[in-house]
Amino acid sequence: MVGREENGIWITLKESIHAAPAEVASCVASAAGLCRWLSVLAEYPTEPGATLELSWDREWNRFTDVKVLAYECDRLNDGYARVKWEWFPSPLDETPVPVEITVTPLADRGGESGGARVIVRHGPFPDDADTMLTVADSAESWRWYLCNLRSVLEAKHDMRAVRPL
Repeated sequence: MVGREENGIWITLKESIHAAPAEVASCVASAAGLCRWLSVLAEYPTEPGATLELSWDREWNRFTDVKVLAYECDRLNDGYARVKWEWFPSPLDETPVPVEITVTPLADRGGESGGARVIVRHGPFPDDADTMLTVADSAESWRWYLCNLRSVLEAKHDMRAVRPL
């Protein structure tokens, strides 16, 4: 969903994933987790201000370096994680727009794990017509990756094998 807020345009995407909440949280809080659904390789320091390095191929020819803005994963084993990074919405952008990913466990149902809720918030984007194509493209990309996270954890199928990076 794309919406207008006081400080600009925001992308907000939500997904319920029926997998162990700690496993879902680890997929946004660790390099190995990110490599399951987002990038091919990753180097993920957990200190705010450090650089998260993501590679889109095995040779590190195509990569993205972004600053870690927040890393709140003290309750990872309970299925809680919140990370925030600088993000460049397109290869041509030189100004980052923060992206925040939050994982919280869903309510248990009959002693079985109810899974976890993942929320991706990306913004604020400038509220102008020129930015709308970038916002639409970012929303589509994050939706696809969020669906891939769900596919990896629920169906054990990485859609990147069908739609390579």
